[in-house]
Amino acid sequence: MTSKQPSTYYHVKKSKAKIQVHQGGTRSGKTYSICQALIELCYKNRKAGTVITIVRKTFPALRSSVMRDFFDILTKAGHYKEENHNKSQATYTLFGNLIEFISADQPQKLRGRKRHILYINEANELTLEDWRQLILRTTDKVIVDYNPSDEYHWLYEHVLDRDDVDFFKTTYLDNPFLEPNVIAEIERFKETDANYWRIYGLGERGVNVSAIFPQWLLADEIPTNAKLVAYGMDWGFTNDPTALVSVWRVDYSLYIKEHLYRTGMTNQDIGEYLEGLNLDRTPIICDSAEPKSIEELHRLGHNVKPAKKGADSVRRGIDIMKRHKLYILKESTNAQKEFRNYRWETDKNGNNLSKPKDAHNHIIDAVRYVCINRIGTAYTGKYYIS
Repeated sequence: MTSKQPSTYYHVKKSKAKIQVHQGGTRSGKTYSICQALIELCYKNRKAGTVITIVRKTFPALRSSVMRDFFDILTKAGHYKEENHNKSQATYTLFGNLIEFISADQPQKLRGRKRHILYINEANELTLEDWRQLILRTTDKVIVDYNPSDEYHWLYEHVLDRDDVDFFKTTYLDNPFLEPNVIAEIERFKETDANYWRIYGLGERGVNVSAIFPQWLLADEIPTNAKLVAYGMDWGFTNDPTALVSVWRVDYSLYIKEHLYRTGMTNQDIGEYLEGLNLDRTPIICDSAEPKSIEELHRLGHNVKPAKKGADSVRRGIDIMKRHKLYILKESTNAQKEFRNYRWETDKNGNNLSKPKDAHNHIIDAVRYVCINRIGTAYTGKYYIS
């Protein structure tokens, strides 16, 4: 054990309240510290028969976050034993205590088990009913952590106001193990997205704004030191326009230039238009939903590439774009209109959902294809939003 740990570690150890709430920004060390403190508790109370339940909304998310940290700590400390790990039941016997991992999308498990200690990771993913079922079956202590991405949430109304709660707020600055490049990555949100910075940098509640890109700037021209990343193209015909953009990069700034925004274009029309641009074999990243169109343009001699999308590619592309300061050329009027009007879906109460509306997104989709396929892999480094 090093002499200096993330602040959450000390908060967990010192709190005497029945419920601990750990609100924090990204990379503040919440999950790892809580796992570490729970392991030490089991060691201190050997053969006590304490049952500790660790919960997240889905099991894949649980496995890739808390379970990974938990078993990493055990392994590094030399305490992991294969015979103590029941992988089919997702339990681990630790110094005579039982650790069980369950997901909230299995209601029968929420209702059928009792435990001494409960740890809910990313609690804002759960419903109020999930919370009620879990706390009813917990006798000693509840530990909760989350990123405060919601302006309004049942946690704020039904948990924080209780008289048996200790509340702690942490940020990336409370984690002494972060590398300088990770800190710099997080601090870029100061300039690129005020709401992301508020949530993931400062660990404060998000502001309910539906505009996905509230901060972007106009540019007279593309800087001479900017590097052309690629072209991006989104298909259209009758009602939707075919959109073509070029994306340029200087450090962590992206410059977006609109080249084409027109309905009624056949692939032959598009091919003839591309010939006039003299692209010098610069790749054009296209929507992979139309392989026939991609093949036809390829046969016409154009360097078109299908975008690799994958799971949750829309949100992933938005995240990559948000990590950059965005500039749109003044002449690119359709691009400006889309960025002004591209918004999140909202529920009946007006709260943002994690899904963008399928509107005002033709140029944005074209930019997103470039970001996912040409920027995301090369520039994300070790940092990710959790």
